[in-house]
Amino acid sequence: AIPGIEVIEDDGRHVVLRSGAGVVWHDLVMHCVANGFGGIENMSLIPGSVGAAPMQNIGAYGTEIKDVFHSLEALHIPSGEIHTFRSDDCKFGYRESVFKRALKGQYVLTSLSLSLDRESTLNTSYGAIEQELERLQKDASIASISEAVINIRQSKLPDPAKIGNAGSFFKNPVITQEQFELLHTEYPNMPNYPAPAGKKIAAGWLIEACGWKGKDLDGYGVHDKQALVLVNRGKATGEKLFELSGEIIQSVSETYGITLEREVNII
Repeated sequence: AIPGIEVIEDDGRHVVLRSGAGVVWHDLVMHCVANGFGGIENMSLIPGSVGAAPMQNIGAYGTEIKDVFHSLEALHIPSGEIHTFRSDDCKFGYRESVFKRALKGQYVLTSLSLSLDRESTLNTSYGAIEQELERLQKDASIASISEAVINIRQSKLPDPAKIGNAGSFFKNPVITQEQFELLHTEYPNMPNYPAPAGKKIAAGWLIEACGWKGKDLDGYGVHDKQALVLVNRGKATGEKLFELSGEIIQSVSETYGITLEREVNII
């Protein structure tokens, strides 16, 4: 419930923006778009709070929290002290941070500060952003990219207020260049993106290619517009959804030799 958005540094181009952890993430993005602060427009419409963003190192359409991270403050539960974390302290990875691993359950994040840029490099290369900008007949800008991302997300992803879901259930796997080249020979249309350790493969494509997209199992299953999303229309237990995710992981592994990893926290 911690509110507040404030500029704490501003040199005319670069801005450090501090937000309370209870602010709705999309509200923070819209604040930045309205003020011309670039850096997080590609992460428009991600559900959740600002405080959750660095825990998961959230990301979308080629941008992650770590790309714009300045610092965060967190309450150390055992001692009651407020600690400041810089980027290296957080050990960010792909949908990972120290708060999901070594420090899990030890801190309550209270604020997040981001380094933003009024003249930031715009990222339109990921997903269908360029096509959506063409459809909108708009040049790339902080505001137009945000609009494009919102349109894309609304067309593909279910509203969690209407259909139970946890967003993307699986991480996009990273495979070696050698493994990718072998697979690409057999599956030339397999979507892929550069990654430090090889190639990042679109998990949604793998799941859909295995026939899971839109599969309904009596009130729960796989979303019919985005295979990364498991949905629950009120008839499934968490155990059933976990079992379904395991079946999907096994199916993709048997077909492509790629092991998917769950993106969600299992509690």
